[in-house]
Amino acid sequence: MTARRVVVGYTATDAGADALALGARLGAALDAPVHAVVVLPSAENNVSIPTDVGYERLVQDTARGWLREAVAPYPGIRGHVRFAQAVSDGLVAAAEEFDAGVIVVGTGGGGSRGRHRLGTTAEELVHSAPVPVALAPEGAREVDPAVGLPRVTAAIGTRPGAEVLLDAAASLSGRAKAPLRLLSLAGVDLPGRVDASLTRLTGHAHAESVLDAARTALPAEIEVEAVVGAGSDIEDAVSRIDWQPGEVALVGSSRLAQPRRLFLGSTAGRILRALPVPMIVVPRTSEASS
Repeated sequence: MTARRVVVGYTATDAGADALALGARLGAALDAPVHAVVVLPSAENNVSIPTDVGYERLVQDTARGWLREAVAPYPGIRGHVRFAQAVSDGLVAAAEEFDAGVIVVGTGGGGSRGRHRLGTTAEELVHSAPVPVALAPEGAREVDPAVGLPRVTAAIGTRPGAEVLLDAAASLSGRAKAPLRLLSLAGVDLPGRVDASLTRLTGHAHAESVLDAARTALPAEIEVEAVVGAGSDIEDAVSRIDWQPGEVALVGSSRLAQPRRLFLGSTAGRILRALPVPMIVVPRTSEASS
């Protein structure tokens, strides 16, 4: 993942604070500038927004005040106010403006502590963004910044396109100087008639094949291991895996996604519901553009 810069979608909420904290950690780990962006609704074609100039100035000043207070604990992070019809549109435009390699948003609003609950903006981004989207769970703001990025876990599937995710995970791992863990869930949720021993063999065989390929393709300095998920279903398997405070998990976009766009597939969505750490969703690329 070549995060040249990091764009954080900020709101004056706990979810916004979670996103800002994760964005700061990613920026520090990747040595990448971080831009915190508040997206305000554009008045164009929006009859619900007063056109009074004084009101517009008050809204903008309020948003800038939120930003100044929010970024104060994070030296070097720059705050911006932008306008768009939808917050997701404004964040995608900001990512293009700042040549960002990742958009960070919070997902904890109303969800369980340490878990994700997608709001409107996050939902739209994981189904349409042209760059990776990092989802900060509830409580991400309380992770000690000193932990940095201790590990990168990539959930590698069996369908075509896994190499794109592996490349992104290896890039992030290398730049952050963090160990890489490859997670196989290939043996989970097989049809009920499949023998449990065969289920385990499927998962281990897939993990070993991915690990062998990764060792061949990855730089020697990247520490890499493989782990096999086991459980009654995807959510159970993810909850049984050990997760370190501060690590991130990468998943690939669905095969239904347009080239260089995101689409959160059903398996990734189920992983997200059980995941206690930030998830980064990586766009797929077409063969023609590879």
